Amino acid sequence: MRINMQSRRRALLFLNAQSRNGHGNMANGVARQLQSGGITLIESLSKRADDMSQEIVRRADEVDLVIVGGGDGTVNAALKGIVETGLPLGVLPLGTANDLARTLGIPINPEAAVAVIVAGCTRRIDVGTVNDQLFANVASMGMSVELARRLTGNLKRRWGRLSYPLSALKTMLAIKPFAAEVVTKDRKIQLKSLQIAVGNGLYYGGGMSVYEVASIDDQCLDFYSVEPRQSWQWPLFLSAFRRGRHRNLRKMQAFCSPSPLYIRTDPPLPINTDREITTTTPARFDLLPLALSVFVPTDRVEG
Repeated sequence: MRINMQSRRRALLFLNAQSRNGHGNMANGVARQLQSGGITLIESLSKRADDMSQEIVRRADEVDLVIVGGGDGTVNAALKGIVETGLPLGVLPLGTANDLARTLGIPINPEAAVAVIVAGCTRRIDVGTVNDQLFANVASMGMSVELARRLTGNLKRRWGRLSYPLSALKTMLAIKPFAAEVVTKDRKIQLKSLQIAVGNGLYYGGGMSVYEVASIDDQCLDFYSVEPRQSWQWPLFLSAFRRGRHRNLRKMQAFCSPSPLYIRTDPPLPINTDREITTTTPARFDLLPLALSVFVPTDRVEG
């Protein structure tokens, strides 16, 4: 879909100054390019992620789109307000992982990402839900939550994408397995796991693939569970996992669910949604089909 751009569009702009590239000359250059591309900016005064969705709802009648500059966690903070108002989302991938941008083919280069928004082509995508929280990429528990805790802002700013494998190695050595029950419309599974993830998009965790043929508009939740394994098995496993080719590996549970699924764990565990810890088990996972309109490159308008 292409948005009519005969008149200037008005955008509510959120730039996360704490993100890897969301400050200084880069942010100023992004703002200038948007304005020269026919977009009048209303810069948000919101300082906290918790306030972003509220401000989007409050100012929905004043703008034609919402632009979020930051990482996946920043986008996640705006999801509720954007879905509620139906405003299209422009993504400026200024964070470290930028997995939603990667899934949608949005360039990591800020100037190229701005050009995508200015061009005005949109694509409708699914949004995942867990309890009352929304997610674009993935919701997970276990190893990924511990990884998120280890990935401090200082570490990401210093090492960039290398901070993910460095933290993952430390996490794998420390994580303990947990018991889980997974229930869907047609199955019940009892398992021991190091990590459970429920994916909506293709990528998460700095470029790891949920499943190689997953799509963010296929109206399906991709489930996987990593069972305990010997340390010597990890290199092969991680190599397959990065390419999304892990479904046939031993000690792996993986499937696609078009219907809701329910997960209980012992003990109850925190859940990470798009890299932000937002809820806990027990949990119900579901989808809002094609609930979000996002600006994408012309060759990604259709999935």
